[in-house]
Amino acid sequence: QVQLVESGGGLVQAGGSLRLSCAASAGSILSFNVLNWYRQAPGKQREVVATIGRSGITNYADSVKGRFTISRDNAKNTVYLQMNSLKPEDTAVYYCNALRGADGWTGWGQGTHVTVSS
Repeated sequence: QVQLVESGGGLVQAGGSLRLSCAASAGSILSFNVLNWYRQAPGKQREVVATIGRSGITNYADSVKGRFTISRDNAKNTVYLQMNSLKPEDTAVYYCNALRGADGWTGWGQGTHVTVSS
């Protein structure tokens, strides 16, 4: 059973940076068709922030374009979210998500808190 384990959250001042990591406990992240970062702010719905496909193609929510970068290290079985120029509205719990098309499996990490102070 694959588990996704996130790390890297914390408290940062506006304008600062954080890098989130999501490591897969088993198998290869190349087995996943899509890897996503979602976030959920208090009182709001969970929203997708960034996506990377198996081919390496990336997509971003308009609210983070130019500030966040999703990447992966296949050798480390890890996907990253580099967050720069952070704003208080980026405060949320960030979740890693993986989709595997071969069997329809999807998994979520436990979430990591990001708090941006003004």
